[in-house]
Amino acid sequence: MLSNQLRVLTAPMPTAQSVACFVMLAAGSRYERAENRGIAHFAEHMFFKGTDRRPTARDLTTLIDGIGGEFNAFTSKEYTGYYVRCAGAQRDTALDVLLDMLRHSRFDPEEIDREKGVILEEMNMYQDTPRDHIGTVYETLMFGDNPLGWETLGTKDTIRGATRDTFVDYVGEWYTPERMVIGVAGMVGDDLTPMLEELLGDMSPNGSRRPAPAQLDRSPGPRIAVHHKDADQAHLILGVPSYPIEHPDRYPLQMLSAVLGAGMSSRLFLEVRERRGLAYYVHGMNHSYTDAGSLLAQAGVDIKRIDEAIKVIVEQFALMASETVDAEELEKSRALIKGRFVLRTEAPQGLIMYGLNREVLEGHVLEPDELLAQIDAVTSEDVQRVAQELIGRDKLHLAVIGPFDEGRFDDVL
Repeated sequence: MLSNQLRVLTAPMPTAQSVACFVMLAAGSRYERAENRGIAHFAEHMFFKGTDRRPTARDLTTLIDGIGGEFNAFTSKEYTGYYVRCAGAQRDTALDVLLDMLRHSRFDPEEIDREKGVILEEMNMYQDTPRDHIGTVYETLMFGDNPLGWETLGTKDTIRGATRDTFVDYVGEWYTPERMVIGVAGMVGDDLTPMLEELLGDMSPNGSRRPAPAQLDRSPGPRIAVHHKDADQAHLILGVPSYPIEHPDRYPLQMLSAVLGAGMSSRLFLEVRERRGLAYYVHGMNHSYTDAGSLLAQAGVDIKRIDEAIKVIVEQFALMASETVDAEELEKSRALIKGRFVLRTEAPQGLIMYGLNREVLEGHVLEPDELLAQIDAVTSEDVQRVAQELIGRDKLHLAVIGPFDEGRFDDVL
């Protein structure tokens, strides 16, 4: 930790020749207000457009290309990340560029106006891709008209209306030491803390503001949203509210999600695709935020057989609550979770991303062995108990994109 309480997370890997340098912030699209929707993602674009020392995007990209590095960023609802991956010997250059971007970006008005066109085309592409857009339809249904239910890209009106002050105000409010974590993994090297102290030690905390809390519709009965789009395939998400990230039953919930929809041997894949041929893709997952969550199934289905697909998915949800998972299926799902975790964390980028996600959103990190031990401790009874608590017909949320009108699925659930 630096003198201003900014956290530094390292994951040395003795055999690695590369280094992954990250800056993660607990600041994403749910930290926005109605008038600046989309600014978290738009700011991510603008940080790459030049700084006081490196005035153009070309200056930044040429420098990273010159060290053979990879350079990118990402924005979600609760965090934003920026990173450079490069040879370990180039660590200092990578961190200098990242931190220069985040502290000294110009937010040039001409560049902002130019980038608006890029963002608007990104919106068009997203809205023309139902497999992606269905997630927004579902989360708006689940969380309503508040930042957690809004689309990360914002609206066309808020993007067009953004000015330099919009960026400066947002960054000044949320890009602060208490919300920032530096992550370095792989060939970490020496003298990291003194370098970061020099580059970041003068940042001043400005309090501990929080985003607007999640809002869920607690009224009884299933809830349905239909987005009409003429197409030859329908896309749907069906789910129920689940637990926030730090809930005590997070690991049984992870196992429940795996049994239901992770992998080609999951219940959803076998029943919906393999046995009935109702969908090309189908999977289940749990997505948790700091104060809310959702257990869901997503599929792309034949528009003529969508009613059957919905009913089969609902049946698979119900079976998780009514039956105990047998030992063989439980162990298969446990091995899948553990194996995928090991595959994800064997490279520097995956390992530090695991740690940063936990540190930024929860304030602490379980060592990988501790997490695997938590997965090992889950029993069939745990899985069924959580399923019984979460899954019920009056808790179902169904979002559909396809050539349908509102009211079309009222009787299906």
